[in-house]
Amino acid sequence: MECFIQSRQVRVNGLDIHYLTGGQGHPLLVIHGGGGGTNSWKANLQKLAKKYTVFAPDMPGFGMSQAVERDFFIHEMVDFVDMFAKHVGLQKFHLLGHSFGGAIALNYSLRFPFKVTKLVLVSSMFLGREVAIWVWLFTRKLVLQPAGWLVLNVLRFLKWFRYKSSRNTHYEEASITKASINIGKCVTTLKDQATIMTKKLPGLLIPTLLVWGEKDRIVPCKHAHQASKIIPDCRVKIFRGVGHSIYRDKLEEFSMVIGKFLG
Repeated sequence: MECFIQSRQVRVNGLDIHYLTGGQGHPLLVIHGGGGGTNSWKANLQKLAKKYTVFAPDMPGFGMSQAVERDFFIHEMVDFVDMFAKHVGLQKFHLLGHSFGGAIALNYSLRFPFKVTKLVLVSSMFLGREVAIWVWLFTRKLVLQPAGWLVLNVLRFLKWFRYKSSRNTHYEEASITKASINIGKCVTTLKDQATIMTKKLPGLLIPTLLVWGEKDRIVPCKHAHQASKIIPDCRVKIFRGVGHSIYRDKLEEFSMVIGKFLG
């Protein structure tokens, strides 16, 4: 029996923030990636809420949360996560982040290690150098202004085709928002990821699980293997035959792996 997930609002640093929550047990805070809001995680939250009290905010500018009228950088996103946790009464919790959300979760765990019991990074940014060049291209005005409608519709078609070709029952419309463009600008250069945190990983003493798709075309899974050799207490799970959105493509298996690790 799946748990009921509630939609709620909270005021954080002057912004109206939407989040999903439900379940029972030790708190689990989930940070979505830069390609969409927390709604794409709803099916996962229903699974995870059987064992944990889940909290999944729409980051500022995403989903149903209030937009931000200026650039919003990584350290501010970490601050936002901390303020959100305080507003919903979290003192110590498991933390899970996907893609750019993984970069936020990684930074948060290094800054506030005493607040995180276990860390899960899913196809996370900032663990290596390589990143798909289209992430950089699609966040540049020279590309978006003359061909923005074409880029958006290509993304929509690819997402629809991928959905129709899979057994996934959840389909979410692709979108390019101001927030996602800003994220792309701040995390990528023409060739690489803008930030690589491998030198700080020996200081990550929290039990950590790295989850990756073998066919990830955005952030290669070799980053997981490289990082696992540096993080002191680390496990790795590679899903065969899937790409960047493992949590949707392998819903049941993904939830089981997360639950086994978190305990």
